[in-house]
Amino acid sequence: MTFDQIAALTVLVAVVAALIWGKLRSDVVALAGAAALLGLGVVRPVEAQSAFASPALIALASLFVIAYAMELSGLLDAVIRLAIRLCRRLGALGLWLVILFCGAASAFLNNTPIVVLAAPVVRDVAISQNLPPKRFLIPLSYVTILGGACTLIGTSTNLLVNDMARSAGQPTFNLFDITPVALVIGAVGGLYLLLFAPRLLRDGEGGADIPYDQAVRDAAASGNGTIGDASLFAESRSLDLPRGLAALGVFVAVIVVAAMGYAPIAASAFTGAVLLVLTRVISADEAYRGLRPQILLLIAGMVVVGLSLEVTGLAATATSALTAVVGGLGPLATLAVLYGLTLFLTEILSNAAVAVLLTPVAVALAETLGVSPQPFIVAVMMAASAAFATPFGYQTNVLVFEMGRYNYMDFVRIGLPLNFVTWAAGVAAIPVFFPF
Repeated sequence: MTFDQIAALTVLVAVVAALIWGKLRSDVVALAGAAALLGLGVVRPVEAQSAFASPALIALASLFVIAYAMELSGLLDAVIRLAIRLCRRLGALGLWLVILFCGAASAFLNNTPIVVLAAPVVRDVAISQNLPPKRFLIPLSYVTILGGACTLIGTSTNLLVNDMARSAGQPTFNLFDITPVALVIGAVGGLYLLLFAPRLLRDGEGGADIPYDQAVRDAAASGNGTIGDASLFAESRSLDLPRGLAALGVFVAVIVVAAMGYAPIAASAFTGAVLLVLTRVISADEAYRGLRPQILLLIAGMVVVGLSLEVTGLAATATSALTAVVGGLGPLATLAVLYGLTLFLTEILSNAAVAVLLTPVAVALAETLGVSPQPFIVAVMMAASAAFATPFGYQTNVLVFEMGRYNYMDFVRIGLPLNFVTWAAGVAAIPVFFPF
């Protein structure tokens, strides 16, 4: 091994170990890794510069501002409470409809504010219907995770994988290209939750006696930095209709422009965010507060770490090793192995770290097999967000874990089978929409 390879591997192991340890902020860990690679000369400054100015970061930062304008207007609070009032008479079915609505909303909005706002309402409605809140809080988190995978902007993971694929010379995905696959996975996962979650969750232990504000603080403190500070969204806001409609109009316009191919999502989202500031729908100070720099810096730092795997040849080495393991299995079996590996890693690492580590491997693996890389890239997108088996793999899991007073095994009992169900659905659906 060359010096650069040894240095890159050492930094990677240190970053992964620090992320698993969980005592340091993830963004600090990622930036420290990037700084070490720059200082050792493994990555050149111009290469690091491209990571910090990537279209994924521009799009994500702009979408954060637009979504925060909608949250400040009280629009999301009002919509969720309207849905609750419409469904309150339907009992358990009404609660599942609210969960379904939250999953649909998370395809376009960050799911942390959705769960922060919806969780106490779901809890209160369940109690008023003499239903155990435990039956619904974990499914609320899981469904928003599944919904977030349905569009390119539903989760930062999809944007990051798309950007990593672009850096590897692959064509980028449009806003709704991955939607059919994600809908199949979401439908199968949602059906599993509807049929089996109430049976697998024990109804005892009341589940919701922890104060809501404390649950939000605990979730914010326990989060790994990949989602955002839940306490930003804990405050209930009264509806400012003109402001809310303006923010919603800009958001819809951004989606339409990107979906129709008139402009890249980074350009349309950036224009929309600036327009909201210029029209004073959101002030400049509020826009800066909504940026969530810890997420942006985490992604930028991890991109630099991932870039070191490519420039030193470690990604090619890992691909050769993986090819030797799965050699002769064919593209479909290899896709299944990659999906499973991503599922496993995302339970112990941040989804940003997994996306950065495995996207170059996915591309190189497909090229080694002589097939299209797109199915493998989509597999990384779908699996990197599927943190179901532990309460700490995703911040919305942490939030409902604290609020519902679940134990660790509740997540294993429901989330581990969900991992296998979505794994099978993903491997079956991906080649249909993205042939080898």
